[in-house]
Amino acid sequence: MEINDVKISRKKPIYPVGRGLAKYLKMYQRDARLPVSYFELLNFQETVPVMDKLGNDTLWETPLYPPYLQDRLYDGLKIIYAKLKASGNTRIVEHKIIDKIEYCAFGNTRPFRIRIVNKLNDVYDYFYIKQADASRIYGLELEQILSPNPVNYIADATTLVEEHIVGIPGDVFSQGSMYTVEYNQTRIAKEFVKFNERCIISLLGDMRSYNFVMQITADFDDFQFRIRAIDFDQQFYEGNPKVYMPQFFKENYPYVKLSMEHLNERTVSQYQQEEHSSIVHRVRSERHRIKDLRDASQTQQLSTPENIKQLREGYADYYNNDAYRRCKSMTDIVELNVKNVIRRVKI
Repeated sequence: MEINDVKISRKKPIYPVGRGLAKYLKMYQRDARLPVSYFELLNFQETVPVMDKLGNDTLWETPLYPPYLQDRLYDGLKIIYAKLKASGNTRIVEHKIIDKIEYCAFGNTRPFRIRIVNKLNDVYDYFYIKQADASRIYGLELEQILSPNPVNYIADATTLVEEHIVGIPGDVFSQGSMYTVEYNQTRIAKEFVKFNERCIISLLGDMRSYNFVMQITADFDDFQFRIRAIDFDQQFYEGNPKVYMPQFFKENYPYVKLSMEHLNERTVSQYQQEEHSSIVHRVRSERHRIKDLRDASQTQQLSTPENIKQLREGYADYYNNDAYRRCKSMTDIVELNVKNVIRRVKI
């Protein structure tokens, strides 16, 4: 593995949800009528910076709403949470209150983070309201289909609601927790190799350490690790193949270093093959869904012709496979990636 300073487009355009994707979302029960839209949440008067425990700017802000608007937004957000978590059963929010709303202008979808608290026991949860971006929705769906990680979200026209994904931010984990004595660092390295492979196949870009989290599960004799993406803004838009390879981002150097120290070429190949086999099993069980997703994606623009050409040429060279040069869209490249994985597993 190696490290580069990979350059990506920070201002990727927001692609609206097309008819094909809207039909897909309805078919797989990802759509919903929401009482509050993303753009209604933008009607704040001013914001206050959110600082962390050490007094550092978190890049999040607290928006301040006029009282008449705040009450209506809070009531609507409780209903949205019920739709996300319980198919609209509002009994789950009878004892809950919206504790705070936070806004982040950093990032393509400029998300709102909502904290909801149970008044009876102070247990809280988070969820996110974002501007609906077709690229991001395709990323969430591919995560659902191709990865071992279930995702929970709903969409309504221009608004996207996402469940909070629990875990230790990848950059925070790599700065200290990674080297905890009780942790088997080979297992961490193994998971990074598998995560890297999933991103390459699904074209999930910009997986710097602050865009994924580490989930740790205590097993009866050891700890298990799972890396989960939390940012899907750069789903198959960029033309540079290295954007889809977490190993090339300098922010991920601790993970690359760990892999180089604890794995050799043979074990890396073994873990890649294990991930390929898992993807094949998931694709076979979701073959109708992935076909419907592909068909929906072919009906709208999701990148530029220049980026598509650059990426198909890059993947043709990376895999030494001229079939990539005939791909006409980003999802054609994903489909060919999956087909090649199936062929390799069969061999």
